[in-house]
Amino acid sequence: MAMRRLAGLAPLLILAACAPKVQTPPVAVVKPAERPGATMIGFTENDLVSRFGQPTFQVKEGQGTKLQWSHNGCVLDAYLYPPEGHSGGDRVMHVDSRAPSGADLPINACLDLLAR
Repeated sequence: MAMRRLAGLAPLLILAACAPKVQTPPVAVVKPAERPGATMIGFTENDLVSRFGQPTFQVKEGQGTKLQWSHNGCVLDAYLYPPEGHSGGDRVMHVDSRAPSGADLPINACLDLLAR
């Protein structure tokens, strides 16, 4: 009985062996584009002050703190929040940049203006 089952499977096995092999194309590894300002994510207030000097404005917003620098036609806002578990000091979680008029200003251009 077992021999008959195997004999019935033989044609299927032969067909499977003859079937063309499907090759999947290699997957390209794409490095995510770095977001402007991403290099400041995780900075502490001390890191920011050592890079940009004392902020021109500071306000507590809930659990977070907004630090702002305004110089040479650039306004940079850094938003610091406690890390998960509240262990350690507040860290930058988001940054924004704009012109004093409120118009959009790319963060890299703003950082260049602040560095002058």
